[in-house]
Amino acid sequence: MSNPFENAMKQLDLASNIMNNNEKLKNLRTPKNILEADLTVTMDDGSTKTFKAYRVQHNNSCGPFKGGIRFHQNVTLDEVKALAFWMTIKTSTVGIPMGGGKGGVVVDPKTVSQAELEKLSRAYIQAFYQHLGSQLDVPAPDVNTNSQIMDWMLDEYEKLIGHADPGMITGKSIAKGGSLGRDTATADGGFFILEDFIKTKNISPKETTVIIQGFGNAGANMAVLLHQAGFKIIGVADSKTAIIDPDHQGFDAVVIQKIKKDHGRLDVCVNDEAGQCDINHHHLEPHMILEQPCDILILAALENQITKDNVKNIKAKIILELANGPITPEADRELADRGIVVIPDVLANAGGVTVSYFEWLQNTKNEKWSAAQVREKLKPIMIDAFNRVTQTAKQYNIPLRTAAFISALQQVCLVPKE
Repeated sequence: MSNPFENAMKQLDLASNIMNNNEKLKNLRTPKNILEADLTVTMDDGSTKTFKAYRVQHNNSCGPFKGGIRFHQNVTLDEVKALAFWMTIKTSTVGIPMGGGKGGVVVDPKTVSQAELEKLSRAYIQAFYQHLGSQLDVPAPDVNTNSQIMDWMLDEYEKLIGHADPGMITGKSIAKGGSLGRDTATADGGFFILEDFIKTKNISPKETTVIIQGFGNAGANMAVLLHQAGFKIIGVADSKTAIIDPDHQGFDAVVIQKIKKDHGRLDVCVNDEAGQCDINHHHLEPHMILEQPCDILILAALENQITKDNVKNIKAKIILELANGPITPEADRELADRGIVVIPDVLANAGGVTVSYFEWLQNTKNEKWSAAQVREKLKPIMIDAFNRVTQTAKQYNIPLRTAAFISALQQVCLVPKE
């Protein structure tokens, strides 16, 4: 498996070489703080189990460290370091006054009960609370974490410090100070950028086929937004299966989302009385979705999905990264050589961290914005960032990813003064 932190540093090298700023940017090669802990949890049967936990604080030159906490059995320190670095780049790409951080716990959430999950969440805060806070480090949800987990973490944090500080974590429930519009923010941001991009290319949504890998929060919401805008969703995949429409008529993403929620599986219809669906579709192995022909491929799963091993089989014309680090640098180069446009993660999925920033801002100012206000404030930030990146890409004749890095690195706060 490709090392995500090494991949991240290769991306940094590409941008810094073009900028001739290798020496100045050395500080971005090493996280400011790497925190590790072993979390001991009493399980429901009375036994104890230990879980490895990380919090990497990469850079806070532009503001408090910012980044999610993921619960996943394959979490590694190198992965968390890479994600923290990408958060630094991401917050600077969209120009919000925050830095980059990330957290992780090595656990398969499917193997623990709700009570054990709560104990684990609280144990994470007990281990790291002295390094967290609304003006220091602001975590958020990530893979396999949600608003309930954020609520537990906030509650534990405030117990430990002895006073309220709702801005110390984002992605909370609305009742606990969460922001309206946060649940769709990552998809909204990616959609705004994709919508703007296809307008500049005179591409009609109704004639555009889309495949989405990953059907969690970001992927499912993106599917609905694209379906409502008239795009043809011809394939979707989760970790268990993939469905594809061989006739390219397009699926109803709202129906798929409802079936997934109600039945826990990915499908386009529930069997009718005759015992069969009246919609033509095929199930595939999840990884095969990447290699199906389409105009736009949305990557909304995990990192290292397109690599040197499968890049030759990619048939999409445009790729948008809602996931973090889904394409390795080697694959990235080949896609660029083939003229396949990649709209990179540090730009395409930055809607999530931008609305997290909005939540933090509402908490610190004791304000409450409507979902419409949040979306209205998000769109110009995403479009302005996209315009800066595309201008940089044209200036240097480089792919959008390297242009996004250069755009981020040009932020004064990231580059040490002479």
